[in-house]
Amino acid sequence: MDKSAKFAQLFLRLALGFSFLSAVADRFGMWGAQGEPSVAWGNWSSFLDYTYLLVPYMSRALSDIAGTVATVAEVLFGILLIIGFKTRLAALGSALLLVVFALSMFVFLGAKAPFDYSVFTAAAGAFLLAAVAKYEWSVDQSIGK
Repeated sequence: MDKSAKFAQLFLRLALGFSFLSAVADRFGMWGAQGEPSVAWGNWSSFLDYTYLLVPYMSRALSDIAGTVATVAEVLFGILLIIGFKTRLAALGSALLLVVFALSMFVFLGAKAPFDYSVFTAAAGAFLLAAVAKYEWSVDQSIGK
């Protein structure tokens, strides 16, 4: 693998991983309060309200569970991608999670939303990362996977 490809896979791992963790941090008010510039949710309750917008076919209780499961998955995938452990599995899980999110946005918020927030692009990047043969600068590489 040439240097640019090594850097590209590392950059993609970090970009996806930190993006997941940043979104989770927003849900807990770590980027600021709801309504402040560049804050999507600002608190857990607002995030769960948004989740319900994306899955209106579920009851509110199931929607809240889905939001919690998605958050746990994002934390797990984010950490795994950043450290490069079980990278292929984390990238594939990330891609599938992002596709579900993008399709829900597309159907329930309109076609523009997932494109404006580059959700399909992130999903494509995650699928591409899952196809990489070797993960440089990773725990996977260190343990010989």
